[in-house]
Amino acid sequence: MSVKCDRWIRRMVEQQDMIRPFAESQVREGVISYGLSSYGYDLRVADEFKIFTNVTSTTVDPKQFDERSFVEFRGGVCTIPPNSFALARSVEYFKIPRSVLTICVGKSTYARCGIIVNVTPLEPEWEGFVTLEISNTTPLPARVYSNEGLCQIVFFESDETCETSYKDKKGKYQSQKGIVLPRI
Repeated sequence: MSVKCDRWIRRMVEQQDMIRPFAESQVREGVISYGLSSYGYDLRVADEFKIFTNVTSTTVDPKQFDERSFVEFRGGVCTIPPNSFALARSVEYFKIPRSVLTICVGKSTYARCGIIVNVTPLEPEWEGFVTLEISNTTPLPARVYSNEGLCQIVFFESDETCETSYKDKKGKYQSQKGIVLPRI
């Protein structure tokens, strides 16, 4: 398995429509950077958020998640409360090739402010908008800017294709369109 560079990413976008919309170079002027980088792709966060709230004082349970634990917000700047988190989605829609696995890491601009991004790997033949988990680890409110870079996707290509892909398994998050909450 090897990490793939910008030329490979461009080729996969052209041949397999892997990222849509696709910023062919890094956009940096006046924004938190996004687009194609040397060995990955900095995705943007859309303007849709679900901000965690403890108003209902329920237990967080991935098997019986209470949707009332979130407040929906749409806008250019999302403020995440202290020691809390929000869910969001990527601007870009991804179609991961069968021989590829991705990991996602947060951008240093946000990490240096105590804002941590967690995204599980995008598995072979998974497709959809990425649900993004954004944690504010600070004791102060934190801002996240819509339509700007939030995290970087790094692509790993195997020498051979996997035996069973996410699509083959009929994964529960396949082709997700918006912010998707936990499912069983």
